[in-house]
Formats: sequence, structure tokens, C-alpha cells
Amino acid sequence: MTQHKHTKTTKTTCKIFQKHYGSLFIGFSFMFISLCSFIISPASGVSGGIDWKSYDKGIIIAKEQNKKVFLYFHAQWCGYCRQMEASTFQDKPVIDYINANFIAIKVDSDIEKKVAESYSVRGLPTTWFLKSDSDKLSNMPGYIDSKRLLSILKYVNTESYEKMSYSDFVKNM
Repeated sequence: MTQHKHTKTTKTTCKIFQKHYGSLFIGFSFMFISLCSFIISPASGVSGGIDWKSYDKGIIIAKEQNKKVFLYFHAQWCGYCRQMEASTFQDKPVIDYINANFIAIKVDSDIEKKVAESYSVRGLPTTWFLKSDSDKLSNMPGYIDSKRLLSILKYVNTESYEKMSYSDFVKNM
């Protein structure tokens, strides 16, 4: 009998809450969920990550904006790719520099096999640097840590490769 009375009291309390606060609660819940999805969404730019583009879209944008391309080849099974994505591509100076100075393109070489073949990708990860007109500048096979990648990005972006070797560039930094 006590349990039945408790259940009846709980139902009554819920009905009173729903009657007086239900729409307010639902409204706040909707606003909270909307805000969270906006903050987390990579498309919003608020997440702070690299603004990755698909291959075709990125090549078009690079030409339109006259920006060099940072082209990253990876695969789901690649341990060094996952390591680079978890460390190098989470480094704020790297993220900021890529987003400000390059069009970043991310290609899964298992899915986009023809694109990977056109760049002679043999191992992963592989990073290519392209001019805004898609002409190939250079590539870097393998894992690249954030400090080294940042200096390579600066070397490519400033077109220092036309004046000096990478090792001389690093000495002058």
C-alpha cells in the first residue's frame, strides 16, 4: 500500500512540474542541445581544428583564393596517421598556420585510390605541398611532429625553397 501511494505521489508531482515548468524545461533543453552541436560542429570553425576540405573542393578553393595546398594522405588502419592526427594536427600553432596560409586537403588513400596513385603515394602518412594552381612542390613521407611541420609550412609558405635549402632555412629561423 505504501509503494502504491508513493507512485501516485510521484505521478502527481510530475504532472504539476510538467504543467508549470514543462515548456520552459523543453525550451532550455532545446537551446542547450543546439548550442552544444554548434560548438562541437567542425563546420562552424569554433572547434579550432584544421579546416579540412575534400580533394576536388580544396583544389578549386586553392585556385580561387590563390593559396598553396597542404595535401595529407592517410588511411583508417595507419597507426602513424592516427598519431599525427592526435598530436601534430592538434597543435594550436600548426592548426592556426595551416588554416591561415594553406588550403588543407585530407585524402583517405583507401577510398580515393586514383588521387593517391596520381601522387605516387606508397606509404602513409604522406604529405604533399602544392602551388595554388595544383603544381606539385614537394612531398614528405611519414610521420611529422608539430615543431618540424610548422617549420616546413613556413618554408613552403614563404617560398624560401626558391632561395635556400630547408636546412639553411631552419638555421636562420
